Amino acid sequence: MRSLLIFLTLIVSLAVGGAAWSRPDPGGQAVTAQDQRDLALTIYNGNLGLVKDIREVRLGSGSGRVQFMDVAALIDPTSVHLKSLTDPKGLKILEQNYEYDLLSSQKLMEKYVGRKVRLYQGNGSYLEATLLSTNGPVYDINGQIYMGHHGNIVLPSLPENLVSKPTLVWLLRNQTTAPQRIEASYLTSGMTWKADYVMVLNAADDRADLSGWVTLDNKSGATYKDAALKLVAGDVHRAADRDRLGRVLEGAAKAQDVPASRAFASEGFFEYHLYTLDGRTTVKDNQTKQLSLMAADGVPVAKQLIYYGARDYYRTSYGQPISNQKVSVFLEIANSQANNLGLPLPKGKVRVYKADKSGSQQFIGEDWIDHTPKDERVKIKMGEAFDVVGERIQKDWKKIGWGLYEVEWEISLRNHKKEDVTVTVFEPMPGDWEVLRETHRHEKVEAHTLRYQIPVPKEGATKLTYRVRVRF
Repeated sequence: MRSLLIFLTLIVSLAVGGAAWSRPDPGGQAVTAQDQRDLALTIYNGNLGLVKDIREVRLGSGSGRVQFMDVAALIDPTSVHLKSLTDPKGLKILEQNYEYDLLSSQKLMEKYVGRKVRLYQGNGSYLEATLLSTNGPVYDINGQIYMGHHGNIVLPSLPENLVSKPTLVWLLRNQTTAPQRIEASYLTSGMTWKADYVMVLNAADDRADLSGWVTLDNKSGATYKDAALKLVAGDVHRAADRDRLGRVLEGAAKAQDVPASRAFASEGFFEYHLYTLDGRTTVKDNQTKQLSLMAADGVPVAKQLIYYGARDYYRTSYGQPISNQKVSVFLEIANSQANNLGLPLPKGKVRVYKADKSGSQQFIGEDWIDHTPKDERVKIKMGEAFDVVGERIQKDWKKIGWGLYEVEWEISLRNHKKEDVTVTVFEPMPGDWEVLRETHRHEKVEAHTLRYQIPVPKEGATKLTYRVRVRF
């Protein structure tokens, strides 16, 4: 009797399990976003996102098909990984298909070229026709060819190979009929993020408030609702994709959603940096979203005026002064805790503002910075100085032997500002060189570079003269 009960129980369970796979939909059991229980999203710098989608399903035992719907339109199907969090060894993918031939009126007509359709005439009557071409369209009606619209097209059924949204279709082998959570992870293109920084300089140009924003751009063809968000900053190498799968989505309508109090926590991750959002967020399809990355007040700033030389000065004699050479303006900050920073800064664009005498903020320059770890320095080029100019005169040029030259230069720096400034002069020194004499003491910063720190009084001028012997 006990054996008979066990046998009957087994028969019932197999019947129930088989019924779970026997759905009216020939594509298999549909698993949609309604079954979603958790979602994690990691976005990389280079048009790449990693999606981890956890859904709760109840599958039959044995083999059967599942339609995993509501995935990104630009998914890379070769990157899909599926596992059961409830029974890791009990679920296995035997076959996978990515269905992305999406349902549309044009697609439907293309599928019915050469087939019978009905044309609704508006008075309750229909015309039987054969669709010959979608361009027109063109019909065969009672042996005659008609072009143009002759009523609304009525189709007998939907083609099996069209889907309403991008779908993964799996042939699965499953061992349990109990509810289980499955995790599908995959890579998708169409997702990018970038960092933008805003620096507000004080009146003395020696301190600034710095804030950073993360801008997400989602054109992957999916919405990620209430997702745990992570960002990876770094130069992640990717193999060249010669047969790129995916379609570029066009005509994206952009929206902006800026939460008031969000923060990212940073951590070292392999040879990159990982930023994790405090809390969750929804990233809609075709949406641009901004999130706060960091904020620091009173960051010490060093303003630098830099005058650069050129590489070919020593082999050529010049007959006229090189006048009105621009003096470049840079801002430099140290990314350290002592300066209210000390966190990894992702690469991005820095825009700098400063208040004028009326208190109105004015834009004064912008530059790109690269990925900058803590305790490194950030240099931002602002532009060219207006009131500080330079002039270079070749005072002497002699060829005193084979490949041996002596050159003397005079650099005039003129300051039309109402405060003293210091100009840093960088001079290239090619070949084997030796400074014979100079009006200001130089610093050898590299094998072939000299640096001078030249103070220039307000509404005044300073001349730097040096003579150098160069052997090539």
